[in-house]
Amino acid sequence: MPAAPSHDGTPIPVPVVPEAIALLRARRSLPLRSLVEPGPSDAEIDTLIALAARVPDHGRLVPWRFILLRGDARAAAGAELDALYLRQNPDLPAAKRDMWRAYLQRAPLTVIAVSRANPASKIPEFNQVLSAGAACMALIVAASALGYAAHWLLKWPGRDPQAAALLGVEAHERVAGFIHIGSPAEHVADRPRPSVGDVARDWFPTPKR
Repeated sequence: MPAAPSHDGTPIPVPVVPEAIALLRARRSLPLRSLVEPGPSDAEIDTLIALAARVPDHGRLVPWRFILLRGDARAAAGAELDALYLRQNPDLPAAKRDMWRAYLQRAPLTVIAVSRANPASKIPEFNQVLSAGAACMALIVAASALGYAAHWLLKWPGRDPQAAALLGVEAHERVAGFIHIGSPAEHVADRPRPSVGDVARDWFPTPKR
């Protein structure tokens, strides 16, 4: 038998937060060229990670973790990725041989969100992967709430197992995204969004014949 509810069915008053609604409406993904210094402070990064961890997590498995690239670590990681990319692509033009170093230095902070779903758990693996995606989105919203902008990407370093391993991702893990965070340097117009009617429908029972 399911446990009896500890309430009498009366809803608890919860305040409406118009500022949060406005933030969600105004949030945009800025291109990397528009993410500039300063980035989040150490204390703000702790806040971002703490908020990103407050996502649905069936079974309390914590099926995600975060790798931080900031400061000089960005160039060092980029140099290792460039060396690997050149080994994989020996005919790479000289002009592209430092592209990953440049990529990782564009934003002041890059958070690598790592999905570490456990297929042996009784919790479906797909649920765990979705939780990692939720953590990415929570991180982006938290960055916006602190006055920063963010961009969620998943390029070659996150898709290639060797490249991911260079960044500290283990063999049983997958990169859910590179979340690039910095101060916004421009206003970006909103892109077309789907209407509610295009993406939501009420369910009705199948008519009986």
